Formats: sequence, structure tokens, C-alpha cells
Amino acid sequence: MSAVDEFFDRLDYPMYVVTAVAGRERAGCLVGFASQCSMVPLRLMVWLSTANRTYRVARSADVLAVHQLSRAQYELAEHFGGLTGDEVDKFADIAWREGPAGTVLLDDAPAWLVGQVEGQVEGGDHVGFLLSPLEASVPRPPSREGELFRLSDSEGIDAGHPVQDA
Repeated sequence: MSAVDEFFDRLDYPMYVVTAVAGRERAGCLVGFASQCSMVPLRLMVWLSTANRTYRVARSADVLAVHQLSRAQYELAEHFGGLTGDEVDKFADIAWREGPAGTVLLDDAPAWLVGQVEGQVEGGDHVGFLLSPLEASVPRPPSREGELFRLSDSEGIDAGHPVQDA
């Protein structure tokens, strides 16, 4: 294993469920690549795999919803990470509601942010969506469920759209 591979193997970033709505289509997926990318103005970048249906819906969406999950929510993470919207309606068997600007909000997500799509950036097999925050919900006091769901918590989830070899 190379030093580059070892460096990336040490990363253990939070994972999120991103939902998108465009016209009558809705989609959602588990994402691992997301981060605040500006303080003034406040911005969040989320990266969607170009293999996913969520990416195809998000390309036409004006807003995206980004949901934090707790470590106790493996099943919800597996639902959005292990199924593909090309084959199933991921929203058929879970509780959700319409949120700001027509977004889909997951009832069981302990926190969420809705952001206006300000731009898109190509980045290899993922495209980054630059979001300007419009509204968010965070429980006060923090959820007793604890820490955010992280990459290391996703072990055992087989991607609905597996990564293609370069």
C-alpha cells in the first residue's frame, strides 16, 4: 500500500444524506464528501457521484437538503447508501416531509440544512454542489444519540452504484 493510500485510509469524515427535488423527481443518497468551504459568505460544498440518480436529479435542482445522521442510524445510512434510486423509490418506506423550497426532509434526521445551489464544480467521478444556506434545523440541546455517522460507521454498506475503477 502506498503512502497516498494510507493517508486516505486514515480519513474518517462525517457522512450525510443529500436529497434533491427537480420537477416531479426526487432522489437521495449517502455522501461522504461534504464540507464547509467558506466562512464569509457561509458556504457548504457537497460532492455527488456522477453514477448516482441523485446527481442526475440534483443537476436540475435549485436547492438541496443535507441531513446529518447519528452513529445509531446505520439502517437509514444503509437505505440511502446501499439502494439505487434507479431501481427503487427510496422514499416509499421512510418518513419524510416537504421542507423549505420544496425539498425532501427526512423525519428521522437529527439535523438538516437546506441550501441554494450556487454552482457546480467537476471533480473526477464526483461533482461538487456549492450551497448557500437558506434554513437549518439543529436540536437543542444536542441529540442524546451522540456523534455524527462517520465513514468508519459505514462498513458493510455496499454502494447502490459501486465505484468504477479508473
